[in-house]
Amino acid sequence: MSSSSQDRVVSLTNRCGESKSPYVRSHIDNPTAWQLWTPETLELAKQTKRLLFVSIGYSACHWCHVMAHESFDDPRIAQLLNEHFIPIKIDREERPDIDRQYMDFVQATTGGGGWPLNVFVTPDLEPVFGGTYWPGPKSERAQMGGANFEQILLKVSSAWKEQEDRVRENGKKIIEQLREFAQEGNLGGRSGEKVEDDEHDGLELDLLEESYQFYKGRFDSVYGGFGSAPKFPTPAHLKHLLRLGSYCPEVREVIGDDECLEARNMAVKTLETMAKGGIKDQIGHGFARYSVTRDWNVPHFEKMLYDNAQLLPVYLDAYLATKSQLFLDTAHDIATYVTTKPMISSLGGINASEDADSLPTAIDKEKREGAYYVWTMDELKAILTEQESRICAKYWDVRPKGNIDRRADIQGELEGQNTLCVKYECAELAKKEKMEEQEVRQIVQSGRQKLLAYREKNRPLPALDDKIVTSWNGLAIAGLARAGAALQTPAYTEAAVKAVECIRQNLFDETSHTLRRVYREGPGETPGFADDYAFFISGLIDLYEATFDSSWLEFADMLQ
Repeated sequence: MSSSSQDRVVSLTNRCGESKSPYVRSHIDNPTAWQLWTPETLELAKQTKRLLFVSIGYSACHWCHVMAHESFDDPRIAQLLNEHFIPIKIDREERPDIDRQYMDFVQATTGGGGWPLNVFVTPDLEPVFGGTYWPGPKSERAQMGGANFEQILLKVSSAWKEQEDRVRENGKKIIEQLREFAQEGNLGGRSGEKVEDDEHDGLELDLLEESYQFYKGRFDSVYGGFGSAPKFPTPAHLKHLLRLGSYCPEVREVIGDDECLEARNMAVKTLETMAKGGIKDQIGHGFARYSVTRDWNVPHFEKMLYDNAQLLPVYLDAYLATKSQLFLDTAHDIATYVTTKPMISSLGGINASEDADSLPTAIDKEKREGAYYVWTMDELKAILTEQESRICAKYWDVRPKGNIDRRADIQGELEGQNTLCVKYECAELAKKEKMEEQEVRQIVQSGRQKLLAYREKNRPLPALDDKIVTSWNGLAIAGLARAGAALQTPAYTEAAVKAVECIRQNLFDETSHTLRRVYREGPGETPGFADDYAFFISGLIDLYEATFDSSWLEFADMLQ
């Protein structure tokens, strides 16, 4: 194919303003001429015979912001994208189907994944090359070696012009291999051997034993969690381990009493260290998405509804199993987070996320990761009394030079700062300070209130992604319904009811009995996916069990 057909002049303009997504709209001022994933855009790629550059992320993603600043705002990068590709910007929370398809490709070809997700795609929508964050040509990381984004654009553009047939053929081979792998994985048996459905009427108990051995092999006995950094809460895994610890005698006989107890202990250890770590907002509410350190103390600071919505019932289960005050307090903390501003919307639905980055003060111009959440020792001394600052600094491990390892601060934005992470139990600190436990507890509580008041008054809030996502609200409805009933807190149940009504009024079609995926400034065009139905229906069932109002069960049945 001649290069002239691929170099056909096309006048592209940035179309991010046509989207309702806060993430897509945040790129409205990029010189990159972002297009939206529409039939018109895909047809344009075919007509011009250009590769699509598909960039997928979400509003609260820190590294999405970094790449936007380093590359998509760069006139040279924008020129390369605009002249040689059809650049498309996608919010993964609106289109999880597209995200999943290309994430599978990137994980299979690179061994890892994450966001921003960047993929070069043929006009026939077959991926040929992809990755996650690539450093901009002027960034410090680009000077440290390895390919930067400009070099990647030049290389891919050249390969497509000079060896299009080979590029297409390589892409087809990878896609075919992925299809074969997916088919083997869906046969229902082990090692690809097909097993008839009637052999799977019940759960195979040896699978529970295998799962226990899997988690045991990866468990971090010092800090909890599985594997090393980065660490994610993985609430589904913790929920499974708690259940292993409470199964009936017939199951315990297969797995072993000691193993079942150890399974529960793994979950309990993880939940304890997370609740005391910097991944939790120690003076406000809610959990950040994940920790970049093994000890849970240095998070990426974005807060996502789907993480907190899943953690709520896990902490509730842990409390019911152990009667731990820490777990009870944490369950209330998460429920408070998802039912108060800024997460709760005026419609009654629950918003998607809060950003990792924010302005340190109202007069600052540059956002910084974690600026809303981290503290210096000098700030504690200025805000608190001498006794409060001394006790609170020890309680939360606040140090004069900061408590964040430089290796965990890739961009150097957290130098001299401290994440708040509980280092001592109040009883232990009281003994160390030769004080009464109650006095230490009161000092810590007073310090918490003063720091929170200062933060709310003096620090600009992180940006809010105020999309209402059906599936994530379903998860929150389930957790709130259970928490409201188990903890006898009607406010949580009422919040679950309001969220259901929000979805019913704004994202449910009474005629077709179908759901839509997202609400923001009106219902989005994307229809609901399987997870939207599954999680929302599950939430309705939990709400029925909490209230015995049969209308929720009837609604669930209609959707099912």
